Amino acid sequence: MNYTSIKNIDNLSQWVQDALEIKRNPLKNKKLGKNKTLGMLFFNPSLRTRLSTQKAALNLGMNVMAMNFTSEGWTLEFEDGVIMNQAASEHIKEAAEVISQYCDIIAIRAFAGLIDKEKDNAETVMAGFLKHATVPIVNMEGATGHPLQSLADAITMEEHKTTHRPKVVLSWAPHPRALPQAVANSFVEMMQLQNADFVITHPEGYELNPEITKDSKIEYDQDKAFENADFIYAKNWSNYNEYGQITNADSNWTITADKMNLTNNAKFMHCLPVRRNMIVTDEVIDSENSIVIEQANNRTYSAQLVLKKILENGK
Repeated sequence: MNYTSIKNIDNLSQWVQDALEIKRNPLKNKKLGKNKTLGMLFFNPSLRTRLSTQKAALNLGMNVMAMNFTSEGWTLEFEDGVIMNQAASEHIKEAAEVISQYCDIIAIRAFAGLIDKEKDNAETVMAGFLKHATVPIVNMEGATGHPLQSLADAITMEEHKTTHRPKVVLSWAPHPRALPQAVANSFVEMMQLQNADFVITHPEGYELNPEITKDSKIEYDQDKAFENADFIYAKNWSNYNEYGQITNADSNWTITADKMNLTNNAKFMHCLPVRRNMIVTDEVIDSENSIVIEQANNRTYSAQLVLKKILENGK
């Protein structure tokens, strides 16, 4: 069993309830991972993902090894049949098989390069490990998705929803750097499995991959989208069509208290890290309706559920 996409979840509602049960008693399965090792490979920086996934593994009794390929590992080659006379020192074929001998589960974090859309959509790093590793793979954020985050988002909304069918808004917000679409993509895919009134709002021209959003409502008027919302999820992403570019930095899209006043006393969500007073004002993120810290805490239980299922599947 691999966990590389929200689409690996067979029953989201049940998974959320299972995660909440883990949260109530996180050490219940402490013996499940005894003598098992999680290898965490980072091709990009991390705070919540690294610490929450490591804590999840420790809660299950696993050993954990982490490696930062940006500073510690050999540069890997992912293309088959090439003459390796450039920067890459090791091929994914050997690397994945070797790491598989040391680990029972491999978790990988490898962002989009935001230069070559085709390469990013092919999930070069994740696909290389899926092809050549001999143990299960967990996606700790790839080029096009962040399924551990979106599972944690589902857990968080379940804890805070006050109506059977809440209105949930994913809102683009400005950012000084070009960011990938991964978090937004997985959030959309997760919301498509929910019983909710779901709306995506962003400036025209900032559409996400249409193959992902084709079944979701898009509203270009942010104020209209916010009306009567129960949850506001803020996130920046760079332009998907003019790939990886910042073609809009309109500060009018920042989440403010006035905009939150249009909602149904909505909870504010963000995956973190967040650029204060650019993505969202201090007044909003520091308010009692902000649930970003609880959202981050639930990252442990989303990861723990995934690791638990993989361990049980391998028995």
